[in-house]
Amino acid sequence: MMRNLSASHSFGLFVTSPIFLANNRSSLTLFSPSTRRFPPSIQCAAQFRPCIDIHKGKVKQIVGSTLQDLKGGDDGSDPVTNFESDKSAAEYATLYRRDGLTGGHVIMLGADPLSKAAALEALHAYPGGLQIGGGINSDNCLSYIEEGASHVIVTSYVFNDGQMDVGRLKDLVQIVGKKRLVLDLSCRKKDGKYAIVTDRWQKFSDVFVDPGVMEFLANFADEFLVHGVDVEGKKLGIDEELVALLGKHSPIPVTYAGGVTGMADLERIKSAGMERVDVTVGSALDIFGGNMSYEEVVAWHAQQRAHVV
Repeated sequence: MMRNLSASHSFGLFVTSPIFLANNRSSLTLFSPSTRRFPPSIQCAAQFRPCIDIHKGKVKQIVGSTLQDLKGGDDGSDPVTNFESDKSAAEYATLYRRDGLTGGHVIMLGADPLSKAAALEALHAYPGGLQIGGGINSDNCLSYIEEGASHVIVTSYVFNDGQMDVGRLKDLVQIVGKKRLVLDLSCRKKDGKYAIVTDRWQKFSDVFVDPGVMEFLANFADEFLVHGVDVEGKKLGIDEELVALLGKHSPIPVTYAGGVTGMADLERIKSAGMERVDVTVGSALDIFGGNMSYEEVVAWHAQQRAHVV
């Protein structure tokens, strides 16, 4: 039975900020970061999380910051594409299943029927092994779990109109459960802080990735997924400052994506993230047209897992 999240929590700081919508339905509170302690369950080694990004039914690697709500026309508004695969999403899912990689994510970069169909084929090819995101809301979230997703990943539905809609967040938890929910905190630098971005990373919210926000949201999610949008898809190197922030302050498992160019970046993430931040690699991998060996990354992953206690 799911516990009542609106009761039983007595946190140190009431939410009075305007970033929280007025219809949040209950008085909500935050832990004080100064009193926070890491739970003993947090893993002690960085690991590799695979990805399958789907755009118009095809597996692609694109520069995420160039995504828009496209109408499908040839109006010059298509995103910058680094790679388009001739393999299906299901084939990538089968590969990840073969190599025992869990916790990877399937992202639908559009709400079109072809992308949804491809995503479902991936879930069917690796039941329980993949998370799914892209257009997830309270109406459809459970259907993806029933189709084989281990978790649903949510951003825009919760960070709505620039604010955090805790009412929607609580609805999601009531439907699928905390243990099946991943919050996407993908962010861009704004005034020296990391603002969560929504709607295909085009809109800045008024919510920032900071210790207090992560502590609060950890009560509603099993994991965080964080793309460093300023470097994502550009193969220009990781956002080490963001990785360090996540490693120091995330109270639940967190996966970072963005800017990985080679094996040295995996070690940088491992170090900067205090061995508490997992990593996704996209455009740099040879299976996505890059120069970084997928097999070598899988071997690195196995080495990290060998040291997890």
